[in-house]
Amino acid sequence: MASVYDINKGINRSIEFKGIKAQYIIYLAAGLVGLLIVFAILYVIGINMYVCLGIILPSGGGLFITVQRYSKKYGEHGLLKKAASRKLPLCIQSRSRTVFTQLQNSHEKETNIGRAASHL
Repeated sequence: MASVYDINKGINRSIEFKGIKAQYIIYLAAGLVGLLIVFAILYVIGINMYVCLGIILPSGGGLFITVQRYSKKYGEHGLLKKAASRKLPLCIQSRSRTVFTQLQNSHEKETNIGRAASHL
């Protein structure tokens, strides 16, 4: 019996599969491939297949639940925004005013150039 899965995609919308959106589908696929490789390594080493399954199945369930939770919590681009927000500085310190006065002077030069060009 063949299974049919609906992948919902509208115009200008990201793909969604079983409540998992956008890049989270890739995260889930990469995690499942990783678990498959771990299972193969454990089996080749000689660990009993039932022990391997006892390790891999709960790990796969945990992976699926975690990815689904992140997809629901952060949405399509939220996880990337959270990672980017960690790179922002908490505050900017300046020990002198020259940076700001130079900004003002460069702005005045630009407006003076614009005024001179408009008089031509």
